[in-house]
Amino acid sequence: MTELGTILTAIVTPFDANEDVNEEAFVSLLAHLADNGSDGFVVAGTTGEASTLTDQEQLGLIELAVAERPPGKTIIAGAGTNDTRQAVFLTERATALGADAILSVTPYYNKPSRLGLTRHFEAIAQATDKPVLLYNIPGRTATNMPPDLLAELAQIDGIEGVKQANASELEPIDGLALYAGDDATFARTLDMGGAGGILVASHVVGPEMRRMVDEPENRADIDASLQDVYEALFLTSNPTCTKAALNLLGHEVGGLRLPLVEATPEETEAVRSVLQRHGLLASTHA
Repeated sequence: MTELGTILTAIVTPFDANEDVNEEAFVSLLAHLADNGSDGFVVAGTTGEASTLTDQEQLGLIELAVAERPPGKTIIAGAGTNDTRQAVFLTERATALGADAILSVTPYYNKPSRLGLTRHFEAIAQATDKPVLLYNIPGRTATNMPPDLLAELAQIDGIEGVKQANASELEPIDGLALYAGDDATFARTLDMGGAGGILVASHVVGPEMRRMVDEPENRADIDASLQDVYEALFLTSNPTCTKAALNLLGHEVGGLRLPLVEATPEETEAVRSVLQRHGLLASTHA
């Protein structure tokens, strides 16, 4: 498989005051993250609010990311949905736009059978010549893909990795590159020989997460020191607090589209205190 990198940041989608995609802020954030530990980016994933982007916006972001990619960094396109035809369409377009890989989530809401899941991912794999990463996140999809099913799906040509966001079933899968689906399982994934993580906290503590890769002997201590960051960023549905953190740090990523709402004053204060504790924000910052 193409080497996609170890720290893949699921990048937020910045919005302007009118809730339109802020392309300038997106390109600026790409460059900042590239300089602070990220090897690549998942564009239009959960953290990128893909569920409230139009096709045009989603594909436009992927096109922009490919065009403006920092040197040596990879672009993984979020192109999964719960309608196989639509997922195939997005996969074909993202491939044509130059994405390095496709991230494809378990179809949500309609709760397909194992056979339905197999047929779905076969169709997606056939729609691209790029690696497909499965995305198992039963907390959002209501359908879990257990390790034995993932091993079966690994037999499909082109399916080469999994973003595992079911922490209780985090384990190596024959034939799949294993990526942590949560910041809190990144260290464990690295310890078991996984490929890396598709991460959110790398928006704010990327250099520390890079050290977890480069300094395995210090990994457990660094991970322990970042638990409060992971917790603060997930006080409520992602990317609410991640956007709050980025805005506090001077990256103008704007608000969120309904039904997600901006962080409450209490949530913002919790995020601010964590950023201050980690020396990322001067304690006098207004």
